[in-house]
Amino acid sequence: MKQLCVFFFFLTLSLQAQFQVNGIVKESTTNKPLPFATITTTDGINSISDVDGKFSIVTPIPFTAFDVSYIGFTKARIAIEKNKNYYVVMLSQKTDGLNEVVVPDENPALAIIRKAIENKDNNNPQKKLYSFEFKSYNKLIVSANPDSIDGRIDSVFVQKSSGDQFSKIDSSEYKFKDIVRQQHLFQTEKVSQYQFANSTLKETILGTKMAGFKQPVYEIIAFNLQSFSIYDSRYELFETKYNSPIANDALKDYNYKLLDSLIIDGRNTYMIYFKNKKKRRESGLEGVLYIDQNNFAVAKAVMRIKGVLDISGIHNFKYIPSEKLWFPTDKTFKIVKGKNDDDIKILGGTIQFDGDVENDFKERKKTASDFTYLLSQTNNFEIQYNIPIQIKKSAVTIEIKDDAVNKPEAFWDTYRKDSLDSRSKKTYLALDSISIKKRIESRLRFGRKIINGYLPIGKFDLDLRKLFSYNNYEGFRLGIGGTTNERFSKNFRVEGYTAYGTKDDDFKYNLGIAARVGKFTNSWIGVSYTDDLREIASTVFAIDKKPFKIYDPRPINISTFYNYVTWKTFIETKIIPKTESLWELSRTAVEPQFNYIFNLNGKLYPNYVMTTAMVSLRWNPFSDYMQTPTGRIEVEKRFPKFTFQYTQSLPKIWQNDFEFSKIDFKTEYEKKYLNGQKTSLLFEAGYSFGAIPLTHLYNTSPNNITKETIIQRITFSGKNSFETMFFNEFFSSQYAYFQFKHGFSRVTLFKKIKPSLVIVSRVAWGNLQNPEQHIGLDYKTLNKGYFESGIELNQIYKGLGLGGFYRYGPNQLSKFQDNIAVKISFVLNIGL
Repeated sequence: MKQLCVFFFFLTLSLQAQFQVNGIVKESTTNKPLPFATITTTDGINSISDVDGKFSIVTPIPFTAFDVSYIGFTKARIAIEKNKNYYVVMLSQKTDGLNEVVVPDENPALAIIRKAIENKDNNNPQKKLYSFEFKSYNKLIVSANPDSIDGRIDSVFVQKSSGDQFSKIDSSEYKFKDIVRQQHLFQTEKVSQYQFANSTLKETILGTKMAGFKQPVYEIIAFNLQSFSIYDSRYELFETKYNSPIANDALKDYNYKLLDSLIIDGRNTYMIYFKNKKKRRESGLEGVLYIDQNNFAVAKAVMRIKGVLDISGIHNFKYIPSEKLWFPTDKTFKIVKGKNDDDIKILGGTIQFDGDVENDFKERKKTASDFTYLLSQTNNFEIQYNIPIQIKKSAVTIEIKDDAVNKPEAFWDTYRKDSLDSRSKKTYLALDSISIKKRIESRLRFGRKIINGYLPIGKFDLDLRKLFSYNNYEGFRLGIGGTTNERFSKNFRVEGYTAYGTKDDDFKYNLGIAARVGKFTNSWIGVSYTDDLREIASTVFAIDKKPFKIYDPRPINISTFYNYVTWKTFIETKIIPKTESLWELSRTAVEPQFNYIFNLNGKLYPNYVMTTAMVSLRWNPFSDYMQTPTGRIEVEKRFPKFTFQYTQSLPKIWQNDFEFSKIDFKTEYEKKYLNGQKTSLLFEAGYSFGAIPLTHLYNTSPNNITKETIIQRITFSGKNSFETMFFNEFFSSQYAYFQFKHGFSRVTLFKKIKPSLVIVSRVAWGNLQNPEQHIGLDYKTLNKGYFESGIELNQIYKGLGLGGFYRYGPNQLSKFQDNIAVKISFVLNIGL
């Protein structure tokens, strides 16, 4: 009994040793919360309010008062009151408020920032250290603070003449509040090992678990919420990149203001506020940098975006005296709802946003889900630096160990900074139960298949592309096809299709088998047989995966096809870093389905055999990849991307008729802007030499019908096709093609009319060697070049759009109306 009393005595002391004060900082005139206010206790302990203005100070011993300061507001000192642990701090704005961030020449903040920029390489761990290694624990939750939700009770007694009567009220706020009081809405954890050496940074995920999923959604794990390094010239926040406030050219983009000085980790720091200079509609990056007064390194950083979403990223550092370096110790990312009249989706759930009340939008009543937030916290530990490190599989930015999803609870207890509270434990139990009951993993798998054009049916994926199409030669093409999936086998697949044309009254089919011979490289070897049709002179990069479209409009008006019967053996692999490649050996019997004969030195070929070897390779040098137990994923798509293809005929093998070579090249570039605009560039080129029939040359994707009037020529637009060029008008043995597109952000004309304006310009040049070899078609060459420009209004109403294009230059036609093409477009958004 005595020992028990001693135990409770020490327990009481330990509880009392944690002195905690909570509160919120608000603006006195508007009652709005003030994010990132600085809170300093009389004992020198620092804290900062979050994006909601809330703060929490935990100290081992009580303190008597704390100071609250905020940019452009008068500092307030708050005395600690007995038996009170929650404080509402109201700050008054100074007369020289934040709206007057004027930067005079003598601004001391500029001199400090210049020093920080000059000393970046000396203070950046990835520049100063030749290697480092550490482990990190990350926890991400989607949740809400139940105390912020005004949930009504869901049943009451209503007084009536006959007495009190029980009445049921359907209160979503109450139900939501009841749920988030007990658990989070979503939760995931991971333990990683980071390694840096030879300018390469790699994350190896040792353990990961996701509430509701036996197999985690790997794309969520790889989601880049904030930059790893504060010294990156382009700082990333919620997968959007901004010019860093300490980039070499940062002074042209930001205003700076010296706020205060502060002691962090025993060292004096400057507290500098920065804000984007440009007064634009969309939000720019703003925040606070804590700069070491001695070496001008970043000792802490708070980065924020305010807009449709209020997003903040906080980076904390620890000073290492032996290296004279601040090393990152933890970071926090938080996202809450901002102000906008649109609804958006985060992690599969719809979240509403208020209209901008400053621009005459009426503020609607908040619902329970308005208080939802996403919070990610990362803690680094076991930090080592300047030690020998060998990074395996360095071409992969993120690698997930095969056993990462099967770690026991003891593993997590070892690495968690704090043990899970009851709310987090219930999250796993509740979401796992819901996932099983509602078959969430199966539905997610189903959705992924559908987006890629497949309908999973047991162990077989039905290819939706094969079900229905139309063209001028086959008429309605009806078919069925698909491939076995991972439930059938992870190391073996069977695929095929069959189709029937109602106009040509003929069947087409394909059958192939393949076996996986490399797990890490996802290498497959296979063989297939095909008897089908293909558009003449169409450039096909074999490595490109055909995107799923409910309709493919361009082939509707095509009449010139050739039949091909092909035996093929192939290897597809990702063995070369940041590439996908396909190696083929094939024998193809070709029979044109139109009036055509190939004349080679006086010998006429109405049909022919081509035996070829081909390699098709796509290289994405700037993208980042994640290796998972189920395959490799491109998690960070960056441009430019390059595609290369080389085809060589094999003389005197399997009755090959011709000797020729083909080289094809493509590069793509995209740039997305913060205001929603996007620029796309595409360049393609092809060069062939030797004896090549017209069926296998180039036609640069024409998409215009030979009709008398513009109205008769109205049809669906293609993606990268020449809309004013008539079918079979030009053929080339060498060509170059360039396309420029710029899409502006959508403009709201009416409530449901929100078109997106896209300007398009296309240029092509081509040349045809030995035109006398091709008998049967009338055509021209592109040696004078071809020019086309146009405007698209996409998604005018429910996905429908309209475009107009004009043909000009040396190949312009004599009649003005013949140079004009009007096209219909349709965009289908599939949201899951």
